[in-house]
Amino acid sequence: MNMYDNPDTVSHSFDEKYLSPYLIQAQWAEFIALKEVIFELAHRLRRPIRILDIGVGSGRIIQNLHDIAEIWQQVSHYTGTDNAVLCLDLASKMVNDLGINDKVTLLELDAIALHQLTEKYDLIITTWFTAGNFYPNDFDFKGYTTATSKLDLTINSKFTTIFSQAYSLLVPEGEIVLGACYKDNDATRIKQELSYQKMGMTIITSPEDSFTATQERFWSQRFTKEKIHRYFPFVPVSKIAFKDLDTYDYAMQVRIKK
Repeated sequence: MNMYDNPDTVSHSFDEKYLSPYLIQAQWAEFIALKEVIFELAHRLRRPIRILDIGVGSGRIIQNLHDIAEIWQQVSHYTGTDNAVLCLDLASKMVNDLGINDKVTLLELDAIALHQLTEKYDLIITTWFTAGNFYPNDFDFKGYTTATSKLDLTINSKFTTIFSQAYSLLVPEGEIVLGACYKDNDATRIKQELSYQKMGMTIITSPEDSFTATQERFWSQRFTKEKIHRYFPFVPVSKIAFKDLDTYDYAMQVRIKK
């Protein structure tokens, strides 16, 4: 079972009336920053680019890119993966409604199995804070509130495994972009908790944790620049760049160049 297997959770996650103002504004800041990356990369490579979206969700990014012809024409093909069938159903309907099946491929695939893909990509993205959702397989959602020790995220082998596979799928000069990552500070933690509570969820983590989790199996990590560097040991520090998505220390975009 994963965090998007519940129909109510899925509908609340993509319905703005359940989202905090911080999340809504982060969505648009993330998209604006992503448009700049796509345009820059296509211009640098001098051709339309192939995109892989890890955790495509409802297909919101596809919809937004499609709606701006000048950006959509910079995309040669868009592949979206997700391990949640309910999300893929939403994305598939949107792709069918737009009539862009020739340019978009949707796959049911867990991120940990990216090595199964055989294509190469110019740009690999995760959006909507997906990079923070990769929790250890043995995380105890039921017992964490009474656990005797806190989860140590000095390293996150699942995260590193996923993105090392993604890195191997890049063409030379390609990029991985973590569209939005929560910054690790107390103010952001509080905003995360309020967001989940607005969706009707119950928080199971404490201020000492560097992630926020709920009884409903939502799990989202916060990051520092140092932690990102540690989680990408196979990438030179000079190839990793950060961009603030706001002025209040809430979210950042991370670009990893090959």
